[in-house]
Amino acid sequence: MKLKNYYMPLLALLILVLLMSRAHAQNYIRWMQQPAVSPDAKWITFEYKGNIYKVSYQGGKAIQLTNEISYNGYPVWSHDGSKIAFASDRNGNFDVYIMSSSGMEPKRLTFNSSKDIPYEFSSDNHDVYFGTTRHDIYSSVRSPQDRFFLKLFKVSSAGGASLMVNSAGMEFAHFNHQGDRIIFQDIKGSVEDSYRKHATSSVTRDIWSFNTKTNVYTKLSPFPGEDREPLWGDGNDFYYLSERNGNQNLFKSSTADTGKIKQLTFFEKNPVRNLSRAGNGDFVFTYNGDMYTFSEGRIPHKIIVKFSEAAKDSIISIPVNGSSSDFDVSKDGKQIAFVMRGDVYVTSTDSSSVTRRITNTPYIERMVNFCPDGKKLLYSVEHAGSWDINQITIADPSEKYFYNAKKLNTTSIIAGSQDEFQGVYSPDGTKIAYLENREILKSYDVATKAVHTLLPYGINFSMRDGDQSFTWSPDSKSILVQHGQQNIILVSDDGSGKRINVTKSAFEDKLPHWGSSGSTMYTLSAKNGLTNFTRDQSQFDILETFFDKGAWDDDRLRKTEETSLRDSEKISTVFSDTTYHTKPLTSSPANINDFAVSRDGKLIYLLASYENNFNLYTLNIKSKEVHLFAKLNAQNPKMKLTNNGNTIVIIGNDNQFKTIDAISGKEAAVTINMKSEINITRERNGVYDHIYQLIKKRFMDPKLNGVDFEYYYTNYRQFLPCVNNNYDFKILVSELLGELNTSHLVPQLSVSIPHAEYTASLGLLYDLTRTDDGLLVKEVIAGGPFDNESTKMRTGMIIDQIDGRKITIADDWTKYLNNKIDSTLLISFHESKTGKQYEEKIRAIDLRDETYNLMEARWVQQMEHLTDSLSGGKIGYVYISQMDDDNFRSFYDKVLGGYADKKALIVDTRFNNGGDLLDLLISFLSGKTYLTERRQGHLTEGGEPDTKWTKPSCIIMNEANYSDAFRVPFIYKYLGLGKVIGMPAQGTGTAAVAERQLIPGFAIGVPQGGTYHPGDIYPSENHQLIPDILINDDYLNILNGEDQQIEAAVNELLKGMDKAKK
Repeated sequence: MKLKNYYMPLLALLILVLLMSRAHAQNYIRWMQQPAVSPDAKWITFEYKGNIYKVSYQGGKAIQLTNEISYNGYPVWSHDGSKIAFASDRNGNFDVYIMSSSGMEPKRLTFNSSKDIPYEFSSDNHDVYFGTTRHDIYSSVRSPQDRFFLKLFKVSSAGGASLMVNSAGMEFAHFNHQGDRIIFQDIKGSVEDSYRKHATSSVTRDIWSFNTKTNVYTKLSPFPGEDREPLWGDGNDFYYLSERNGNQNLFKSSTADTGKIKQLTFFEKNPVRNLSRAGNGDFVFTYNGDMYTFSEGRIPHKIIVKFSEAAKDSIISIPVNGSSSDFDVSKDGKQIAFVMRGDVYVTSTDSSSVTRRITNTPYIERMVNFCPDGKKLLYSVEHAGSWDINQITIADPSEKYFYNAKKLNTTSIIAGSQDEFQGVYSPDGTKIAYLENREILKSYDVATKAVHTLLPYGINFSMRDGDQSFTWSPDSKSILVQHGQQNIILVSDDGSGKRINVTKSAFEDKLPHWGSSGSTMYTLSAKNGLTNFTRDQSQFDILETFFDKGAWDDDRLRKTEETSLRDSEKISTVFSDTTYHTKPLTSSPANINDFAVSRDGKLIYLLASYENNFNLYTLNIKSKEVHLFAKLNAQNPKMKLTNNGNTIVIIGNDNQFKTIDAISGKEAAVTINMKSEINITRERNGVYDHIYQLIKKRFMDPKLNGVDFEYYYTNYRQFLPCVNNNYDFKILVSELLGELNTSHLVPQLSVSIPHAEYTASLGLLYDLTRTDDGLLVKEVIAGGPFDNESTKMRTGMIIDQIDGRKITIADDWTKYLNNKIDSTLLISFHESKTGKQYEEKIRAIDLRDETYNLMEARWVQQMEHLTDSLSGGKIGYVYISQMDDDNFRSFYDKVLGGYADKKALIVDTRFNNGGDLLDLLISFLSGKTYLTERRQGHLTEGGEPDTKWTKPSCIIMNEANYSDAFRVPFIYKYLGLGKVIGMPAQGTGTAAVAERQLIPGFAIGVPQGGTYHPGDIYPSENHQLIPDILINDDYLNILNGEDQQIEAAVNELLKGMDKAKK
């Protein structure tokens, strides 16, 4: 096979880095975000590398205004130019801060653990307006998923309580000069990435205005694609960014004539973003990593921003642990090889506590495997555009262990032009099984370098790296391979290509293990276990399958151990199209996470959960008795049994290894006393390159939707030296992936900040527009702390104090609830009419629990009540928030239980971002009565089928329906099962998985399979579903308690009942 020169790619990378560093040394900075021009057009503030700077409008040397290790961005100027408001996550979430325009004396203005982003100052500079993910207005009947809708609030620039201004869902909101109209970019609640480009559907952003005097909302942008970042001009004029003519550029229009639209900039290839406008009408925006100034009628001017900074990588030191389930144990149990943050480590398992970093490269490495002799180690590495398999060898034959060997040699052992990874040595060490292009299983002879294809393309399909499982037979002649979720394939490595489906099951079979003699196989089978509706969680039995008739006869006749345990050399695995003899070893199914077979074939060690968490048990293969072997109390542990059968290595949810003696059960922690330096800069570069390769090779369309992806990869890669935080890195990756205009390509980032503040909740809704001291209670949330028989709390009460601290308009009361989750608080309140005082102690709850549980339950009850009252009790309502097992169980129970006597059914799927319930829901809603029953001549209720809905139904959807929540109404309408009501849903019916990256908390979605109707030549992706009845929930109606889509659904079903009567 072709061996790559291991050093050439590294040399090329170093040259590129040096060139970038040289450019950086010239003090020319790029990839500046969120620029804001001062009202007098003299200064521009912007975010760069997580801090805020300002520079002259003409460019030049930047002045740093903040100097924090936290992220600081989204600057906005006061109208007199003396203050700058900005957002910072230094307390774990984005809060609004204010500082002087020279960067002095920053002051925190908001304290709620929701996300707060400033938009602008009020005209008198008294207040700062900001968008926030806090609760909707108490009167709203919109789905209470706060993260989807930024509500408009304000806070005094001197500090104080945050007050609600508008709850419609406004981004980039700005008041006109008169202060009577707000222009904003709408939000429709989708999980789609905001940097997706060139999409045209109902979910794309539109420009609206709101008249604060008349309470009228007016849509201003007619284009069905992206219109965003609006700003007021003079009089009725406004400016915004739009993709209406292809690439996103700057446009001008007027509220007096929204059909009159003028394009002002004409950039190509990359979008114009981050629009800002000065008082004199001059603009600032970003384009392709640079800032531009612009005046109408002139050519945009790129400004050069200089800043002196050392061109050095960001390096952190972190404790080494087994933070990955990617590990292997040497045959003698003396060494554990594992992967952490993309590099390979080896640690001792004894009391010496010696750990060594084996690799330290700019590449991603994974999938470690020891050679049986313990002196060679395989790992997979992604470099030079593909995955290869490298081998590390202890140079001195007299040395035994990697962790203290003086010298290690690294060679690229399997390195072709394709992706080759997941190498596994055969038990005799002469061969390596590996995957080519993730799905083709091959065998490599170490001595002759001959390659056999064991499983060709088209048999298995991979969704994520590492999801293919295979294991060598003890005699190194055959391999067991996981085939999909249901079956295990037996493959011969004699070059014949012979393979046979061993299990032939419709139920899930997984984790095949060979018996010690090679005549048996042990697997987990879900055939007799409890399985959830979506079949992604099951209980399993351990089955024993016999490949050799003699072994089956021995077991069946219960011959002696000496007879049944044969010499493996005499066993000949039967490759015939037959049904192998199988028997269960477990007396009842259980939640089994992993297992291993003892060397002598007498025991199976299993990680099982019979109560809550997982523990280690032993299963006697002969007697079938199960005994607790080690109490782990772990949530998702993994295990390895050493080849000599003496030691079990466990890694639990604490990311720590422990060893367990396979005979005595004695436990010992594997101590890793080591810190490792992680080059964050190099890591981001590696992740960026990995994402590029992943999309090129796994994206659903091999032609990449006709996009010049190579150009965009190269273009955005040049900005990596200008990124030092994951927020800006996420934007960069989003810009790259957004060019493909495909759903599920969503970078996901979860940032963990030490000592972050979390706001607790009292389980109450308030009038947050009120400008007096105290909190006016508008509702006691069912299930919350005050929902009890003894409380005096009710609507109309005013809370005066929390734990003795007064609630005033001059202070932010939410700070009194920070880090108080599960704490007992003394709440002082009084009746608004009589003034009567009360004090009660309650236990505060998590705001997140209130949002995702109590508020959703409240909303569902409102919809149920509305449906029931409008239909006179004839129609049932059920909400499906996620296409998962829990939701389907609730749905099934409510529909066939509580709604069995209803005449029709409303299925609400709005704001559902997907899962996997398509077949279950469509089958359930397509029931037709084919049998009835009469007892003593009387027709009974119901009939057959009794597990499906056989009466009329309809589905409500909206713009936020995503993935499986798009496919369900799509197929429902296609099959004519009933009416689909609501707003159009973007075509997002695409098979995808999320892959975690090396960067903690960072993942990307990878869309790999498009869905098609039989005979169609195009996928459902990007083909919008139009409802049968188009109904929009207008802002005023939904925020004031009226759901027009529910009303339309009830009316449609009632009309159908009337027709049926006639």
